[in-house]
Amino acid sequence: MATRRFAVIGLGRFGNTLARGLAASAQEVIAIDARQELIEEIQDLVDQAVRLDATDEKALRAQGVDKVDAAVVCIGENFEANLLATVLLKRMGVLEVIARATSRTRAQILKLVGATEVVLPEDESAQRLSQRLATPNVVDFLTITNGFSLVQLKAPKAFHRRSLEDLALRRKFGITVLAIRRQHQATRGRPAGEELLSVPGAEEVIEPGDELVVVGPDEALAKLAEE
Repeated sequence: MATRRFAVIGLGRFGNTLARGLAASAQEVIAIDARQELIEEIQDLVDQAVRLDATDEKALRAQGVDKVDAAVVCIGENFEANLLATVLLKRMGVLEVIARATSRTRAQILKLVGATEVVLPEDESAQRLSQRLATPNVVDFLTITNGFSLVQLKAPKAFHRRSLEDLALRRKFGITVLAIRRQHQATRGRPAGEELLSVPGAEEVIEPGDELVVVGPDEALAKLAEE
């Protein structure tokens, strides 16, 4: 799995769980909060844990936050600080700024000021978000039982132009392809749209842009997502 660098700003329950999940996925994490007790709680689990004011641009730059791949603003109690931190991160040049909102109205405001994505805790858990950020090829996933999941992921380049029979995912890794989602460009005889190939046959060839819905052991799925 490729290592990315993340800043997690705000270490309440959501931010703490997110930072831990990213660190457990071997990602580089800078954890930030204004409360010393929360920094001490997580400092041994992440690469950096820093007590600072997230609305202080100089302090953020001093910790290299302007160089992260993505920043997640999880300040829940102080919306003004959440908003200002989001604006500062965008101004600093962070390409992916994800903000946590406690209401849909606040979510709309955060999008208006430039947040790349806004997460509502009732829609997405911190654990789910950490999994999604650590494995960008994964579109969605569902844990079925301990050690076994269903995953929707972008077809790796190594799969393009190869048939399912050739890939032999079930025989080699215990992974079953349940469906293929395929986007079609508009042609003279057919409008643009999505095609869902349920339980595709062994002769089906994977095309660039396909998304695979697969089920199998977590360890094998994690390797597949790295391709």
